[in-house]
Amino acid sequence: MDPRCEKYAEEMKTCGYCAEGEYLAAYGIKICELDATKLYLFKEQSHKGRVIVASKLHVSEITALTDEERNAFFADVDKVARALHKAFAPAKVNYGAYGDTGHHLHFHLVPKYADDEFEWGGVFAMNPKRKFLDDSAYAELIAAIKAQL
Repeated sequence: MDPRCEKYAEEMKTCGYCAEGEYLAAYGIKICELDATKLYLFKEQSHKGRVIVASKLHVSEITALTDEERNAFFADVDKVARALHKAFAPAKVNYGAYGDTGHHLHFHLVPKYADDEFEWGGVFAMNPKRKFLDDSAYAELIAAIKAQL
């Protein structure tokens, strides 16, 4: 285990990005692993293609990464954003980095569409609980994203 993660060893057992399984299933579906991150589809799809890009390291802050790790993290964020633009043609992708309650560095990438009355022109709701899909629809979104990575 990376020494920077050791202080979070107990928390990592229930971290969706580290433990995955039931903890991840509550809100996301793993798409794949990239160089420095893991990519997850957010189950609540009010914004078609919404994903989470999470560091492979269980660190709380971007400042915990070396310059090389930070650059690799943001290269993955950029790669995913480009894939979302190609796959779904959103008008904008919003980026959110939170972590007040969980100490795992991650970014929400939220495609926004001008013809969608829901939240256009403002920040996105963390979990509006508005639109959930069936397994085949999730699989289609994942395939569309993976095809562009």
